Amino acid sequence: NDFWWDRGTKVVSTLRTSLIIDPPDGKIPPLTAEAQKRQADARTALRGHANDGPENRTLSERCILWATAGPPMLPSFYNNNYQIVQGPGYVMILVEMIHDVRMIPTDGRPHLPSDIRQWMGDPRGHWEGNTLVVETTNFSGKANFHGSDENLKLTERFTRTGPNTLMYEFTVNDPTAFAKPFTGQI
Repeated sequence: NDFWWDRGTKVVSTLRTSLIIDPPDGKIPPLTAEAQKRQADARTALRGHANDGPENRTLSERCILWATAGPPMLPSFYNNNYQIVQGPGYVMILVEMIHDVRMIPTDGRPHLPSDIRQWMGDPRGHWEGNTLVVETTNFSGKANFHGSDENLKLTERFTRTGPNTLMYEFTVNDPTAFAKPFTGQI
């Protein structure tokens, strides 16, 4: 049923065709040799065992997390709605896809210790003028983003640019997975 597919009704004023704005070629940088080996080893380990148990299936396939729902938050073919609510000491982002909720402390507390890992990472937010900046670390590596691992540091910037417009920018920095950091914008 094509009714549910979100085909997009607007284009950005610059007419760019990639979500990636840095590097300027619009491409995600290549994986490091270490990340390529990790992915190859994972595929080899699953060969013949993909249906042995739920731990061999992706988090998206198991409806635990949806890869495009975030973080980072990327458009998908449906359920692209987010609700952002600010309260004392927190910002909450409700994601329509799988109904995930991200609770982002904005009270200045430090990140969790590095040995505590979470599927969606450990976010901490602060304001820079009218921009909410969210830095997320302590990913588990199980919800990898295009090959990222537990060393991912994700920086997201939410800026209101009009009454009904929010600029979302994310920077992926994972030196053990990507040749260099990259930034996307929606």
